[in-house]
Amino acid sequence: MKTITSDQHIYAFSPDILAVETAALGDTICFDALDALGGQVQSETDVLSGLDFNRVNPATGPLAIEGIEPGDTLAVRILSIDMDTQGAIVTGPGLGVLGDEVEQHATRILPIRDGYVGFGDLQLSACPMVGVMGVAPAEGSFPTGTAHCHGGNMDTKEIGVNTTVFFPVSQPGGMLAMGDVHAAMGDGEICVSACEVAARITVQVDRIAQRCLEWPVVETEDAIHVLVSLPTIEEALIEVTRLAVSVLQRVRNLSKEHAAMLASLAVDIGISQLVDPNKTAKASIPKSILPESPAMWFASMAG
Repeated sequence: MKTITSDQHIYAFSPDILAVETAALGDTICFDALDALGGQVQSETDVLSGLDFNRVNPATGPLAIEGIEPGDTLAVRILSIDMDTQGAIVTGPGLGVLGDEVEQHATRILPIRDGYVGFGDLQLSACPMVGVMGVAPAEGSFPTGTAHCHGGNMDTKEIGVNTTVFFPVSQPGGMLAMGDVHAAMGDGEICVSACEVAARITVQVDRIAQRCLEWPVVETEDAIHVLVSLPTIEEALIEVTRLAVSVLQRVRNLSKEHAAMLASLAVDIGISQLVDPNKTAKASIPKSILPESPAMWFASMAG
């Protein structure tokens, strides 16, 4: 099994990023990822104001996948996330949803053991997820801290073990990179960070020979989650709702009005994160109202 080490990373997704490793379709690859703070926070005296922000949000990779071409969909199945035993969460003035009310920089070191994240006398269930995962975009350069059509810093807690993330491919090989693992995060990530932790992410890569949506899609056990990241949360929520209704129109052969009704009955519209340069919204569509397999609903959505 190939491993991409944490010293091989990028800070921007762009059309011309160069692969540090290659894989074949169906291969299993390990990505060793630094935490989103670049390993700079080791104690509660390490605060955001003292960090080198040029080292924040490293994404391990990129990986080129043989046989992946523009117009395809890259499928990334997350097999495991093996975390370090210590994470950190940080905030400060001007940061997060309540940044105007935060008066000082603060850091908490969070122990991770036996499936729990410690926060003072509380033990929170650890639910590891990958905050940054993406591919090379069609055009433009996106810092790894910014999410868009190519993926990036989507900070969506559904991107965890035993889920598959689908990306629209714009460059040969796809050029997959990932990092920013969280041991625990609530929807919104409101203070600007979660439990940031170094980890080994093991994934399997594959191909669907057709384009789905122009945005990433996450498949979990019971639903698919369409992700849209735009400059304001209002824009993202409207667009992801539009996409969910469009998906139901196609896969159920409905009018827009009837598709909107079905979405209102069965689809959950939610927020992944509110704190990155582009905000991420999600539409969660139950599999019970979709075709049986990703290839089938991708074919229904295409066009």
